Amino acid sequence: MSISNRREFMAGASALAGLSFLSLAGCNKTNNAIRVGFMLPYTGTYAKLGTAIENGFRLALADLGEKPYGKSIDFFTVDDESNPAKATDYANKIMTRDNVDVVIGTVHSGVAMGMIKVAKETGTLVIIPNAGANAATGSMCAPNVFRTSFSNWQPTHPLGKVMVENGHKKSVFVTWKYGAGEEALGSFREGFEAAGGEVIKELFVPFPNVEFQAILTEIASLKPDAVACFFAGGGAVKFVKDYAAAGLKSSIPLYGSGFLTEGVLEAQGEAAEGIITTLHYADGLQNVKNLEFREAYRTAYNEEADVYAVQGYDAGLLLIKALKETSGDLSQKTRAIKAMEDAEIDSPRGLWRMSKFHNPIQNFYTLRVENGINTVIGTAWENLEDPGVGCSL
Repeated sequence: MSISNRREFMAGASALAGLSFLSLAGCNKTNNAIRVGFMLPYTGTYAKLGTAIENGFRLALADLGEKPYGKSIDFFTVDDESNPAKATDYANKIMTRDNVDVVIGTVHSGVAMGMIKVAKETGTLVIIPNAGANAATGSMCAPNVFRTSFSNWQPTHPLGKVMVENGHKKSVFVTWKYGAGEEALGSFREGFEAAGGEVIKELFVPFPNVEFQAILTEIASLKPDAVACFFAGGGAVKFVKDYAAAGLKSSIPLYGSGFLTEGVLEAQGEAAEGIITTLHYADGLQNVKNLEFREAYRTAYNEEADVYAVQGYDAGLLLIKALKETSGDLSQKTRAIKAMEDAEIDSPRGLWRMSKFHNPIQNFYTLRVENGINTVIGTAWENLEDPGVGCSL
């Protein structure tokens, strides 16, 4: 970020802070608490993801103890319902009414766009623990907005290369018809064609529809070498099971962004066996940090961690960098932002660093489902950095 951009941002943030003091006098905000807001889905298709993110984040902050820097940590929560139409209202609620120091949100890319718009107006620090919208660290980037997950450009970009290496030159791509799906498709096509492949058909389902029969029938008639897809959560469970039930699994290999199987393998059962994906995390990663994290998460929540929990955990680790630099005073935005920009995170996914566009530079792994586990069978791409198209930080 240039010095002039930083100065302009801080001047605007200071002015907004003055307005906030006057309009939010009734919020009883004091310097004795660190105010953290969760803007996540707690109902609907992505409810499980939102809960995992919050759990991972709280686990990271637990290492600070009950009164870090002599302050309590106060949490505020809003269920964004994965509804883009309500995004700005919910963001205003948590940033303005609740007057939080930092927002942890969100999952749905469309909701993230509304949230970022409000964050740019208020100057509130935001850490995105999932939503991959390219614009968040591209054309809509801002000094106060960071991401600890991925851009939609990243997970499917290495997938095309992996598929061609496995002998699949002609592919169909299937996804929900919404921003994240379309961006995943665009990046897949870029990587697949660069490796010598051809996307012979793009197939879409309205979000969050999970009726796939017509699409499966069309895939059978097209007879591609393989199918690549982008689905997550309950939709991923349904697609994988329907794909197997339609008899396609044995004749047309299924590939996907790692969200296709991550966190839902138990529900998918035998239908998921053999599916190959690319992702920045796998539960089977054999590094000390991941083994310790998974044990701690299991102990705390009596369930297994997934990529969403890791992204929430890393959001906590990133915030801790800012808290350490400011001794718990996040109103020191210049220092907090610099600490997060310079961050290197020792994550369960492996060491990653923050890019100049505020998106992780990280490894992407090739995973195959073996005996109900996402097994790492290789590194699809080392230190993959999102291009940050349109970002002027």
